[in-house]
Amino acid sequence: MKTIIKAVLISMLMIVAAPAYSGGVAVQMFKCEMDDDASEKDVKAYAAKWLKAAKTMKGGENLEAYVYFPVAVNNMAETDMIITIVAPSFAEWGMFWDSYGGSAAAAADKEHDMIACPDSAVWESFKIK
Repeated sequence: MKTIIKAVLISMLMIVAAPAYSGGVAVQMFKCEMDDDASEKDVKAYAAKWLKAAKTMKGGENLEAYVYFPVAVNNMAETDMIITIVAPSFAEWGMFWDSYGGSAAAAADKEHDMIACPDSAVWESFKIK
């Protein structure tokens, strides 16, 4: 029992402390699938609309978004594309996601059904100089 409590406390401390000591940018990567009827042009238009809405939110002002379409792949399983959302800091990323429910960006999500992104992960990214 002590081991479980210790593991939970350490995990909670890491979640709270990581953004405070972070020097990298926050990147959330979504592995997505496209409907058969959707084109790359459709996806890029949707992503632009979503980003415009996201930039109106607290913490979203400095967001960047990228869509990656595969050119040559070995094994991407059921992933048709990757969408990334980049925030300059974990503080801004946290503010943005804390206010996501009921936001303009969440409304933009509900307006489309051309893509499904069942898997995502948040990464800390460092530019190598």
